[in-house]
Amino acid sequence: MSEGIGVVGLYVRDQEEALRFYVDKLGFRVHTDVGGGGYRWLTVQHPDQPSFQLGLFLPGPPVHDEATAQALHEFVAKGAMPPLVLDVDDCRGAWERLRALGVEFTQEPVERFGNVDAGFRDPSGNGWKMIQSRRGQR
Repeated sequence: MSEGIGVVGLYVRDQEEALRFYVDKLGFRVHTDVGGGGYRWLTVQHPDQPSFQLGLFLPGPPVHDEATAQALHEFVAKGAMPPLVLDVDDCRGAWERLRALGVEFTQEPVERFGNVDAGFRDPSGNGWKMIQSRRGQR
């Protein structure tokens, strides 16, 4: 019946800004970019996970009315949405590289629970945890 999850969507305030962030800073690549009638289906994927897409979607018609879209923009901007998790081999190295690219970090790398993790936000306010598991520590 099902073969797994193909797309997980994020609400973003500006699709072009989100596209630049995810491609130029995080190293994702564009999978699908189509639109019509004021709606744009934009997905990116991590090069090491070609079967999984991250949707960069604008709240609004045809899915949401204007009041709901505004509320969603506000929730995302406040960092109220659940964080996503990016697995990395070297959290401190990735933190240095991404910080140099202008990524806004909310937490520097810290060791806890047998892992090293750091927190950052995308330009829309979506929160991310970047986690290096014990197996990836050097």
